[in-house]
Formats: sequence, C-alpha cells, structure tokens
Amino acid sequence: MDNESVLPPSTTPSRALATEAVHAGRDDLAALGLHAAPIDLSTTYPSYDSRAEAERIDAFATTGARPDGPPVYARLDNPTTGRFETALARLESTASAVAFASGMAALTAVLLARASVGLRHVVAVRPLYGCSDHLLGAGLLGTEVTWTDPAGIAEAIRPDTGLVIVETPANPTLAEVDIRAVAHSCGSVPLLVDNTFATPVLQRPVELGARIVLHSATKYLGGHGDVMGGVVACDEEFASLLRRVRFATGGVLHPMAGYLLLRGLSTLPVRVRAASASAAELARRLSADPRVARVHYPEIGGAMVSFEVYGDPHRVIAAVRLITPAVSLGSVDTLIQHPASISHRIVDEGDRHASGVGDRLLRMSVGLEDVEDLWADLCQALGGGDPVRGGAGARVNARPARTAAAAAGSAPGSPRAVR
Repeated sequence: MDNESVLPPSTTPSRALATEAVHAGRDDLAALGLHAAPIDLSTTYPSYDSRAEAERIDAFATTGARPDGPPVYARLDNPTTGRFETALARLESTASAVAFASGMAALTAVLLARASVGLRHVVAVRPLYGCSDHLLGAGLLGTEVTWTDPAGIAEAIRPDTGLVIVETPANPTLAEVDIRAVAHSCGSVPLLVDNTFATPVLQRPVELGARIVLHSATKYLGGHGDVMGGVVACDEEFASLLRRVRFATGGVLHPMAGYLLLRGLSTLPVRVRAASASAAELARRLSADPRVARVHYPEIGGAMVSFEVYGDPHRVIAAVRLITPAVSLGSVDTLIQHPASISHRIVDEGDRHASGVGDRLLRMSVGLEDVEDLWADLCQALGGGDPVRGGAGARVNARPARTAAAAAGSAPGSPRAVR
C-alpha cells in the first residue's frame, strides 16, 4: 500500500494519506482564526448550570460518547487530545480512536473492556512486545491467554474468547502475519493488530479485516523520542466503552503529549518513507556481511531491521558511536538494542527462544541519518575493518534487497521489558 493511496470517505472529500497526515484534526483551525493547533491544559472547566452538567455526565456514564458542548473534566475529555484522536482515526480508516498515557495503558484498557462483558480469554500469536506478552501471560488483569500460531487461531477460540491479538511486523523478529487470513479465522471475535512498527503509512489493518488497531504512539507517531502515549483505533461502539474505562482508571493522555503527537502525524509519511529506504539498504548490506548470521526484514518494508551476529552482540551494543544504544524505536535518530536483555527480558527464556528471539539477535530502529554514516558505524561496531560490499553473507528472512522505494511503502537485576 503506497503512501499516496486514497483513504475512504470522511468528513472531507477523499484525500491522500500524506494530505490527511497534515490536515486531519485541524479542519476547523481556519474558522477559529488559527494556524497551529492550540493546547488546552485545563484540568477542569466552569459550568453554571449544574443540572445540565449532571445530565451530560449521566449521558457519558451510559453511552461513553464524547460530550457535546464544552469539556467537563480532563479525565473525561480534552480538546487537544481529541484532535489527535480524530486525526489518527482518519489515518487508520476507523470511525474513532481513543488515546491513553502509554501503549501499555491502551492495551490494558482493551483487555479490561472485553473482560467487563465477561470475555476474559485471549488468543495471541508470538512474538509480541515483551510487556504485552507479560501482561497476557501473567494474568495480572484476570485474563487467560492461549498462545498459538496463525494456523491454530480458529481452533483456539472458545465461547469466552474476547480478543485475538497479533503484532505484525512483530517485535523484534519482524515476522509478518497475513492479517486478512487471520481476520477470517477469528470469525466474530475481534482481531486486534498492534500496528506500531508498520504505522498507517505501510498498512491499515482495519481495511484487511481487523477490528481494533493498537499503537504505542511513543514510537513513530510521535517520532522524536520526546513524548509517551498510546492509542486504539476502532469503531465508535468499542471506543465508547474504552472512554468509560479510561475515565474510571485514569490512564489519560496529557494534552501536551496530544499536541506533540498531532504534530508528529504531520510528518509521519515523510519520516517513514525516508527511514524505510535507509533500512532496506542497510538490510541488504548486512545480508552480505560475513559477520552477520541472519537478517530479518519484512516484506512490507519499514524502518526496523533485526539481525543475528556470529560474535558477541553485547560488544556490538558497546561499540556503536553514531547509533544510540537505547530502548524504544521510531525516532529520527537510529537506535539499537539487544531484545533478550531488555525489551523481551521479561518473557520466559524458553518462550522467547521458541518465538525466534535468540540471544544473538539485535534490533535496530533506523532513523534519518545518512545511510553511509550509519553503515560505517555498524561496520566498526561489528568488529572493525572496511565496510563489506559483497560476498555470500548471511541468510535473510524476507527480502532485504528489495528497492528502497518498495521498502518505503511506495517500518544484573529483576527482569524488565521496554519496547
């Protein structure tokens, strides 16, 4: 799906994704005499008609719909975060979106919403982000999970199954799932797709049959490593339930974060295209490097590359100079981390290995630096010497040698997990 494909009809004439990224959530600014979206930092709002306010609060408690008129209280709704929600829903081709304080807060709200109607069983495909895996497997919210591969989803579904969860491309192996086929296997059970790695620039899961789309907005949607948030894109019926859960549990997105995320969306297509082109080229070169055992790069493209080294991965982490050895991903600068030590440390070692997260696997989030500078840094970190330009090299998952245009979418202590 290329960047210029047209979104379904919305409140405005059909527009390309790049246009929506710039204008969605801002359609009313000109009428307000504004160019930049305002930031509303109020926690509460005055109301001199307490009877009418009581009716509005009752209506929200019953329906979960965003209240008409001025806001009531920041935990219920906020105009700035509302703009981000509107924009993200448009980019994901959904009726609504609900924003949260983090990606994990968003997933928690989804699980609580399904549990509230008696559907506590979840079917999930590994690998998932390590904290998502832990939240499901530890039963912290009273949920029960059945782990399976995509072919076993239909058989794993029970009468009390409330959700099927996949992440594609997956963190950190970049394994891909056929969303359309999985959605068919789910039947009437909602399919949730974690779309953090792909973003709506590379895939829109709802158009392929998914019912719920999850993002750690901290990553590509924000894009600059300076804001934390999560968001769920879905239909309005489920969004209304999520708003009630958010109001009760308090996992709200701060208005400043909502502002930064809305601003981040405006450059999302450009950033994803540019970073994806560099990632595809780096994957191609890594696949020809004799110091690299295997390269993982998804068919869909994107700015994430994972690779397994023959040597000590910890030495690679310690040796990078331009690339930042840090958790998280999706920023304008390139980051590298060792999943078995950090993002997936909290996952049981046997389950981690079974899902392809080996001890020599490194995950790299490619940013916007010049690809030659990134390659020079990788080469010296892998063991020094001149950059490798050819050779038999590594085994490759997917096709890292695909063109840059195609890749761009023409993405000692207690165990801890960080995406």
